[in-house]
Amino acid sequence: MISYELGVEDLADTRFAISPLYETVLSLRVLRDPGLHVLHLPWRRAVYGKLGATDVDPLLSLVGEKLALPDFLTPRPTTFAPAFEEELSLVRQAAPELVRRDLSAALILGPIPADDAFAVRFRDEACDLLERYWELALKPVWPQMRMTLEADMTYRARQLAVGGARLLFADMHPNLRWHEGVLYISKMIGRHHVAASGRGLLLMPSVFAHKPAPPVSPEEAPSLVYPSRAVATLWTPPPVADATALTALLGVPRARLLHLLDEPLPTIELARRLRVTPSAVSQHLRVLHATGLVARARDGRQVLYRRTPLGDHLTQQH
Repeated sequence: MISYELGVEDLADTRFAISPLYETVLSLRVLRDPGLHVLHLPWRRAVYGKLGATDVDPLLSLVGEKLALPDFLTPRPTTFAPAFEEELSLVRQAAPELVRRDLSAALILGPIPADDAFAVRFRDEACDLLERYWELALKPVWPQMRMTLEADMTYRARQLAVGGARLLFADMHPNLRWHEGVLYISKMIGRHHVAASGRGLLLMPSVFAHKPAPPVSPEEAPSLVYPSRAVATLWTPPPVADATALTALLGVPRARLLHLLDEPLPTIELARRLRVTPSAVSQHLRVLHATGLVARARDGRQVLYRRTPLGDHLTQQH
């Protein structure tokens, strides 16, 4: 078990970030052990179609036997949403002793040679591999991934505002437990207790994380990658508009929206599912609301939309 002791100042300095590099590295677990990530099988098949098994094998060497990842490949984001290139440049600057420490902690390669030349060569080759992999496997789908992650953060921020740290962590994952100022993370390779001591806590939702993932090394500042909400629909294709009178009446975008709104949903989630911008969704929602087909209600900081009985009637008929 790993635990983080968080004081008042640490809770005040709790923040969120999105890391394209971290997602890239975590996705390697999906390639190595698809059984843990059934939801991502459509994405995995597409990646193997682009790369082939020969090109995937070197990438899998970056993942430990117990799916641990060396911390130097995932530097702590210094901004809310750094670019992949910015993060990778930090990895290229990682000190050789840090590379050796993290390879040993992640149980990669067995005994690690003590010379700097090996560490530098491993670091540079890993960066080259990840750069090519990002371009082919993650960059094309990053916009829809980012919308999923931002939707999760909106939800978590509301949990924190309404119920504090206890509610923030309550439904994040079964392996997390908050008790008297300490966040406990169970079923971890590591066994250590870390006092945040004014360094705060960085939270990063992840599409590819199947459970909470703090840094392997206790020397790293407190951070936690956790599974994002709404991943189940990420790789499903956008709904296909029916060639019916409803589509002819409303147009394709509004017909798709109306079919989705059998449950209350915010604009950002609708945009993610339809793979369009939130502003485009907002324009169509205004029309649907003005015509009485959609109702809206405020829920904290976000507005939820749902079909009205009239909207239900139209969708059931068509």
